[in-house]
Amino acid sequence: MVTMDILAILAGLATGVVLGLFGSGGSIIALPALLYLLDVEPKSAIAMSLGVVAVTATMSGLDNWRRGLVDVRIATVFGLFGVAGTFAGARLGLVTPVVVQLGLFALVMYAAAWRMLKPVRVAAPAGGMPGTGGAAAVLGGYQDVLSPRMGHIALHGVGVGVLTGLVGVGGGFLIVPALVLLSGIPMKTAVGTSLAIVAAKSYAGFAGYMGGVALDWGVMGSFTAVTVLGSFLGAHFSSRLSQEALKKGFAWFLAAVATYILFRSVL
Repeated sequence: MVTMDILAILAGLATGVVLGLFGSGGSIIALPALLYLLDVEPKSAIAMSLGVVAVTATMSGLDNWRRGLVDVRIATVFGLFGVAGTFAGARLGLVTPVVVQLGLFALVMYAAAWRMLKPVRVAAPAGGMPGTGGAAAVLGGYQDVLSPRMGHIALHGVGVGVLTGLVGVGGGFLIVPALVLLSGIPMKTAVGTSLAIVAAKSYAGFAGYMGGVALDWGVMGSFTAVTVLGSFLGAHFSSRLSQEALKKGFAWFLAAVATYILFRSVL
């Protein structure tokens, strides 16, 4: 029986809670937890974090789909191109030096923290934007409303996909604002659609690493089970907690962890 210490269990719960609250951010907690709390080798940790987030995002995404909060057409276009980019990024990740991968991962964490700390300045589309919950945190800085063309969604899917596969992030903090601005869908629908896309891309990234790195299925299974539980907790409390306080607290947490990764594994 695989055992995890209390810090690893809390990290798994936090991974799920963040996904449930924001529709993004799961890998940003899962990867450092696997690396530093469970002592998984870096490339294996990247692959395993993708597997953990794939299963967790699937569960959360299905829950959102049942509630009518997933735009299947947009998820299909973004997801298909994202899957292709993610698989390519994962194959690239197999031959990329670990120090480069972790350095890029830390930079992504800083970017996510910066997005969350910036004030939201995006105007709601005609008809209103209901459900501006926790995921609204990632909208700061996206001020130019792009035309709602599927070509733009597909290109964004490829770009985020490559990043997902290379450094092991689901990319939800990039997907949610892109969906709102490229397609004009409401925030709650963007979060649900993002979870479906993150799930598909994470499966592709995990597949891209399979056969090239060692995987501890016991650790991965245990961590995933705890993370799924956390995702349901996050979804349950998403409308009952102060999203602004959560957003700022999580942003500073990301900055702190990114700094730790840089000093521990890169510098």
